[in-house]
Order: sequence, then C-alpha cells, then structure tokens
Amino acid sequence: MAEGDKIIPINIEDEMKSAYIDYSMSVIVSRALPDVRDGMKPVHRRVLFGMHELGIRATGAHKKSARIVGEVLGKYHPHGDTSVYDAMVRMAQEWSLRYLLVDGQGNFGSVDGDSPAAMRYTEARMQKISEEMLADIDKETVDHQLNFDDTLKEPTVLPTRVPGLLINGASGIAVGMATNMPPHNLTEVVNGTIAYIENNDIEIDELMQHIKAPDFPTGGIIYGYEGVREAFHTGRGRVVMRAKASFEEVNGRECIVVSEIPYQVNKADMIKKTADLVNDKKIEGISNIRDESDRKGMRIVYILKRDAIPNIVLNMLFKYTALQSSFSVNNIALVNGRPQLLNLKELIHYFVEHRHEVVVRRTEYLLRKAEERAHILEGLIIASDNIDEVIRLIRASSNADEARERLMESFKLTEIQAKAIVEMRLRQLTGLEQDKLRSEYDELMKTIGDYKEILASKERRMQIIKEELEEIRDKYGDERRSTIEYAGGDVSITDLIADEQVVLTISHAGYIKRTSLSEYKTQNRGGVGQKASATRNEDFLEHLFVGTNHQYMLFFTQKGKCFWMRVFEIPEGTRTSKGRAIQNLINIEPDDKVKAFICTQDLKDEAYINSHYVIMATKKGQVKKTPLEQYSRPRTNGINAITIREDDELLEAKLTTGNSQVMLAVKSGKAIRFEEEKTRPMGRNASGVRGITLGNEKDEVVGMIAVDDGDSEILVVSENGYGKRSSIEDYRITNRGGKGVKTINITEKTGKLVAIKNVTDDDDLMIINKSGIAIRMAVADLRVMGRATQGVRLIKVREDDAIAAVAKAMKDDDDDVEILEEPNDGTTLDNNETQTENNE
Repeated sequence: MAEGDKIIPINIEDEMKSAYIDYSMSVIVSRALPDVRDGMKPVHRRVLFGMHELGIRATGAHKKSARIVGEVLGKYHPHGDTSVYDAMVRMAQEWSLRYLLVDGQGNFGSVDGDSPAAMRYTEARMQKISEEMLADIDKETVDHQLNFDDTLKEPTVLPTRVPGLLINGASGIAVGMATNMPPHNLTEVVNGTIAYIENNDIEIDELMQHIKAPDFPTGGIIYGYEGVREAFHTGRGRVVMRAKASFEEVNGRECIVVSEIPYQVNKADMIKKTADLVNDKKIEGISNIRDESDRKGMRIVYILKRDAIPNIVLNMLFKYTALQSSFSVNNIALVNGRPQLLNLKELIHYFVEHRHEVVVRRTEYLLRKAEERAHILEGLIIASDNIDEVIRLIRASSNADEARERLMESFKLTEIQAKAIVEMRLRQLTGLEQDKLRSEYDELMKTIGDYKEILASKERRMQIIKEELEEIRDKYGDERRSTIEYAGGDVSITDLIADEQVVLTISHAGYIKRTSLSEYKTQNRGGVGQKASATRNEDFLEHLFVGTNHQYMLFFTQKGKCFWMRVFEIPEGTRTSKGRAIQNLINIEPDDKVKAFICTQDLKDEAYINSHYVIMATKKGQVKKTPLEQYSRPRTNGINAITIREDDELLEAKLTTGNSQVMLAVKSGKAIRFEEEKTRPMGRNASGVRGITLGNEKDEVVGMIAVDDGDSEILVVSENGYGKRSSIEDYRITNRGGKGVKTINITEKTGKLVAIKNVTDDDDLMIINKSGIAIRMAVADLRVMGRATQGVRLIKVREDDAIAAVAKAMKDDDDDVEILEEPNDGTTLDNNETQTENNE
C-alpha cells in the first residue's frame, strides 16, 4: 500500500446496495427510458444534435455514417460505437419507425433481419421532420448540460414541435422496469392534441375519437379494440396485431397472400418457423410457401393443398405463427427525470406543457434580442439626427475609447449605443439608410409589443402552439397504415366461415370429422343406406351429431373430463373420408374416449351461461346437474366435469334450461322420466345422484334425453334395426332413482335396446351400422305406437352386423330425396336389387 493511502472498511451489503442503486438509476434516467417531452432516449437525442452541429440538414448532402458516429461518440455519448450506429440505423428503417428521423443512403438492413452495412459504407442525413424537432434550439428554448468531459454543452431535451413519443413510440429495458410504447398516426395525434388544448378537461374516450389506435409502420390489422382502450386509459394493455391476408387463385391453386405483417416480426424467421410447423404436421393444408417480396412491396404466398379450406388454414396460421402477434403496451416515460406510467391524456398533457415552456422561452429570447436591437437603433437614430456634431466629436478624439466616452456624455447614450455609432459605416449617412433605420425601429417596436402580448396571454401562447401543430400536420400528416378491426376476438374468425349445418361423426377408434349436412340424402325406411365413412378394419362409426360451424363444442369423455372446441376447428372431410384422430385435436388421455358432445352458443354471453345447465348420466345410472357457467373457462388440458366412480363411465351429457324433464333408458328395455328439478345443481367435481335403479349387474344405461316440451315423441331403437316412436305421455313422471317402465318389448328378433332419442315430425333420423353403412330417413314416416310394442324394422341389418349409432338430423327441404320402394314388413330385399335402386 502506498504511503499516505487510507483503507476505509465498509459493509459489503451497503456498498453493493449503493453501487447497484447508482447503476440502476443511471440506466433508468440516462439510457433506457425516453423523455416524455421529446420522446427521445439520450442516444437518439445526441445523434440528432450531433448531426445538427455538423450541419447535416435534410436539404444538404449525405455524410458518411462513421463521421456522424464519431462526432456523437467524441463529443456527447461515451459508449460503444455500435450502440450509436445501431440507434441511428433504426431511425432510418421504415419498418422500425413510423416517421423516419434519419435519411439513410446505402444498406440499412431489411425486414428479414439482415444486418446493415458497416458505418464506413453507409451515409446519412436528417429527415425534414427531425429539423422540426431541433427547431429553435439556438433560441435558449431548452436547458443545456455539460457533456461527459465538461468541455461542451448538450441539450437535456429537444424543443420539438412534433409529439415524438406518441408518433414513434419507444421500447427499452431498464433495471426493474421496462417501457414499450406503440407508434401512432401523426394526423390523429395532432388532432387529439389540439382537442386537448381547446379543452383541458377532455375525457380519454373523447380523445380516442381523434387518436383511434396505434398505427404501426408495417401496417397490418389491429384485431380487437379492448386492449387499445385499456392501454389508452391506463397506460398498459395488449394490442393484438394481425397480418393483412387475402385469398387468390394462382395457377389453379388456392393461395393465401400476405401483404403486411405485424410490427416487429422478422419475415424470414416467421416463414422458416411456419415451414417447420408444416413439416411437423402441426399446420395442415399448406403445400408450399413462397416469399415474393420485392421493392414494390411485401408478398408472402402460402400455396394450399387441393382439399384445404383457405379460412381454416389462415386461422391456423394466425393461431400458431407470428402472422398474429401482440404488442404489450407499457407507457413508462421520464417525467421530470422520474419514471412514470402514463395514459393517453397525460402523454398529451406533458407534451403540451413542454411546448408551452418552449414558446415562452423562445418569446423571451426573441423579445430580449429585439429590445437589444431597438436600443442600438435608438442610438443610431440620435446620431443621424445630430450627425455633424457626432462627426466633430469623433474627429476631435484621439482614440475610439475617448470618442465613445465623449458621445456618451454629449448625447446621454449607453456604452453599447456609443460603440455602435463609432463603428457606423459612412454609407449609413445617406438619406435612404436613415429612412431604413426609422422604419426598422418602428417595425421592431410593433414586434416587441407583440412579444410582450404573447408573454402576457396564455390563450395567445396556446393559439401559437395550435398553429404550429397544424403546420406540422399539414406538412407531415398521412393516412393510417394499420386498419382497425373493432370486432376482434372470436367473432371475426367466425365471420370468415359460413355458419352452415354440418354433421360431425366420431368413429369407435376416435376419428372425428365434419361434413356438410347436404352430403347426406334422404331415403325411405327399410332401405339399405349409403356408405357413410371409410373406417379402418374393426373400426366403426359410433357417434353422429348435427350442429353448425359457429357453435362451441364441449367434449365429455368417459372418465368425466370436459374439453372445448369451435365446430369449424374440427377438420372437414367428405362423407367417405376417415377423419382425424381426436387425440390430435384435444389433449385427451390415451385410454379415455369421448362419449358426449354439447353444442352451445356463445360461452362469453353471461346471461346464456347462467341460465343453462349440463346434465350428465353414467352407465350405472348416476345423474348430475352443473351450471354451464362452470364450463365457460376452458383449459387446453381439459377440466373435470364429473367424478366417475370405479367400474362406471360417463355416457351422456345434455344442455338444459333448468326446467326440462330427464329420461334414462336401459339395455333391458326400461325407461324412467323425472323432473330435472329433482337433481340439485352441483360443482364440477361432484359425482352426482342416482337416476335409475338397474335391474341386474349386466344391465346398463344406453341413453339419456332431456325433454323440454310435451310435443316431442320418444324414439327407441334396438340393436337389430327395430324401432318405434311413442308418445311421451305414455311415460308417467316418477321420482328419480326408480326402476322405470317398459319402453320397448325386447325379443330375440329385436335384440337389446341401443338408443333413445326425442324426435318430432320435422326431424330426420340417421342410423349407422357397425359396418359403416348409414341411412337417413324422415321421422314422419314412422307412425306412433304404444310403448310396450316391439316396433318396426327401420334398417335392414345383416346377421353379423348391429346398429352402432342413432342421431337425429334437421329436415332440409332442399335435399334431393332418393325414393326406395318400401318392403313389406317381414320380407327382405335382395342386396343387389337394393343397390341398383340406390344407384338409380
């Protein structure tokens, strides 16, 4: 240790704390956060001021970037040269800034993430709008501070005429806080600011009539307005952005063409990630992706496979790729050197306050200069009025100092006036010049009066701010680039998809598809039916369901879990295609199976979800009622719908209004009818109460229906193709938990009961055999019979076959009706004969 040095012991905790606080404050105040007044971080401010000092104006020649960086680095910004150059490059990139501040020449990078050329190759100059940010900087409008080595002065803020923070936004990560501010449209911002100046008590909602939403340099679509509203009101919010896409046909193939992508998305990265998703089969339906962007604009072409539906593929792209991304607004800026979260009105307020201060300081400076000039002119006018005496005094003086003193004595002048007279040129003695002096003085006095009036009247100052803003708007204002889709959220996706009726089928092995209802023809009963689905060996169709594209699907599995999906998200297939494995669409366990579906309307509609219930039944006769509201917040891994006891499984789930009646039917041919009110609403995890008592251990529930009106009739179908409809009045209402009454006469010919449905004359019936044969018939063709009869043959079932599923379909008047000759009961049609008639 050197002599005279002193070691001071210090607590390491205190030292760490103070050192870290100093560091973090330095990052917050002089690096990462923008100033609310000019919207600049120190590095951007220094780049523009450096260019101003070098005289690199928008109208002048471009100068080497290295020279500008050197100027900024050497005089104001003692950090790395790359940090300065990168900041300057960003100010010249049209996809980074909404209103460019630097006019670059050379390679300044690309939207694909290519890096710019080194600074020794590129050149730059100011943009015109940057000059507006520096206007009046030499009129003492802003405070200056010493630079890092105390040799020069730099401005602490720019006297900007442009609301820089709002129009260009900012993003930065400080210590313990970050900022992320979106850019806005200059015309809108100026209109909003003027509205604020005219009425300081304006509400944020009124401001939003002028400033509608952020406006991103890359265009795109702002999808949904809630996030924007929240950001404007609180300073925080999530703005969802989407690419602008259209559908085209190129060489006979359907294509999705993207012309604008969300802000801050790297185009090349996005295309690569999309290609990876297509290769991994996460996104179906795309055969090729081409980037056809050129100097005229962006064009990304997704070429679709022949059977792909453009809307669905586009939705998948929005869901899984950066074609839809979000901008998390976090308006933190420095106010008086302290970070603060600001809403829209506060941002405008602080800008107007800054402009007001600039106008005051500029006027004070101009007034001072004008008064100084007027003072000199007064002296010159006195001199020209007494020119002979002045010349005599000067000639009689031995030097300039003596001449000044004599003039000051004789004419009661100040030193400044006397000095101006001594230095006066002979040409100012001409009559013309003397007139000029007087008229200049008169003009000056008017100007001085005007400046004093400005300083005395706040209204006048605000008027000046307004006029200057209007001038900026007229010079630099432009149209919005980002369009706003107010009805964002789920609505808009559904707008792309026709709300038509579809048939959903699920096979025994768990393959699901949706098919347009019109693909199924109506046949009369007793027909052999059409081939409904190409299933794998030993697979057969087990569930059939009719719904519409826009509805929500709730899937209930036999283990009692509930999953959630929109109908249009289910892959479309033809009547004969196999469909997609349900495991690929929802996160279902390998040993679980979907047993029930509910099609609901909008799950975000409070009144709807609070007035509906889900009733569930298990194979062992348990029933349970839960409010629909409990299923309105889906999770990707599913939620518990019912706790299933051992040896039992969920069989059916129905949507009810709370005033329905429930019917359960069992294999042995019995059914029970009771009021829904008899089961009280329970939570999702309860396991329910007894609905029907089973006759023996082998017996089980085959179906449950919820009856809302007395008009519908009960249709039952047995496994050998017999069925009938009987009036609901035949089944008396009992308490739940009883054994039920006979619903069909079970014989060897009919086989066990397999299905119970509630139907009306307006319904069509769809019946599917385990072998995949399907028939569609009108319910009106079946006459109403008593409940104890065995019914009539509905579909001809081969000996090795049985009925797998029964569903009702809405009657469609436009369907082509294929008429088959109805066989007499007890006779059979030859297969070939039937097939011929089918073909005809």
